[in-house]
Amino acid sequence: MTHLVSVDDIRAARELLQDIVRTTPIEPCRPLSAKLGGQVWLKCENLQRAGAYKVRGAYTRIARLTDAERARGVVAASAGNHAQGVAVAATALDVTATVFMPVGAPLPKVAATKGYGASVQLIGANVDESLVAAKEFADATGAIFIHPFDHPDVIAGQGTVGLEILEQVPDVKTIITGIGGGGLISGVAVAVKALRPDVQIIGVQAAGAASFPPSLRAGHPVKLDQLNTIADGIAVLRPGDLTYQHVSKLVDEVVTVTDEEISRALLMLLERGKLVVEPAGGVGVAALLSGAAKVETPAVAILSGGNIDPLLMLRVIEHGLSLAGRFLRFTVRCADRPGQLASLLALIAEHRANIVDVAHQRHDPQLRLGEVAVALSVETRGSEHSDRLLSALKSNGYAVSA
Repeated sequence: MTHLVSVDDIRAARELLQDIVRTTPIEPCRPLSAKLGGQVWLKCENLQRAGAYKVRGAYTRIARLTDAERARGVVAASAGNHAQGVAVAATALDVTATVFMPVGAPLPKVAATKGYGASVQLIGANVDESLVAAKEFADATGAIFIHPFDHPDVIAGQGTVGLEILEQVPDVKTIITGIGGGGLISGVAVAVKALRPDVQIIGVQAAGAASFPPSLRAGHPVKLDQLNTIADGIAVLRPGDLTYQHVSKLVDEVVTVTDEEISRALLMLLERGKLVVEPAGGVGVAALLSGAAKVETPAVAILSGGNIDPLLMLRVIEHGLSLAGRFLRFTVRCADRPGQLASLLALIAEHRANIVDVAHQRHDPQLRLGEVAVALSVETRGSEHSDRLLSALKSNGYAVSA
């Protein structure tokens, strides 16, 4: 068993971070509280400096380097949040930072990392490939590699989130958070289990990037063959050796959620909580909404980051609305004669659905002579409203396909 981080390590990290990070707010979540029948709180690390909890671990690690090590500069690999945390910490400590990011990293995260003062190199299809490039850079240049999760100082820094939760919600019974490599949940579990061993710690992974469930079954870290999720911030092929030891010993359960469930959670957080959260930051809420995690209340879900690409946000909102039955796409086949389109749109308006766009297609080989296809996107008030609209169209003789 590898030596685990201690709660004293986390307390020391908190002293170090006192003037660097903010104690993020904790907000009540009425929709989740109503669903679970008890109080649910949201720990808003999406409002942390640089938009995520990552600066806690990055600063702790870099601040503890010797002067000689700092002079060599630091290097890191990340899909975005660790990159920004390292950039902020290095600039604050007057250390040169180079960050390797996947080629497909969200552009706002790349721009923000550069803006915080780091040099960025885009290499690799995922974080694991970027990690290889960063380690090669460290070997070639002597720069100190700052691991995104698998280092005691990083875990200790992230664990300060757990100390804050215990102070903000003293009667908490469950803490739920996302897992990528495992740094955040490892630190939170150390802090919470040392002071409140009765509190349940639940981790959540995206189903398309779930390396911990097979690893826990095997008894050692297992590497996935591929990653497929919108939650880029937790898309990690393999748990860290150190974080695996912490999770296997201290975390009570690890569950998974789908990208569809993540989309629903982000939409709820935006619409009901007025909170901008990235996919990786919303997986804990997704697990509570979907029922993937059964928890005792009071419960705290950690919103680990808010750095979402606006274009992805648009897609997530549209997808979430579709899943909720509030955004409907369908095609109507009808006769190609004057006034037919006007009659169709009038029927939709009569049922109080708002038309977003219309595409009128005559030249489709699957259409019969004298027939057109009209593709529509409409906003509705929910699944029941959508069902009533489709039924009304069919009862009026229109051939409808979703």
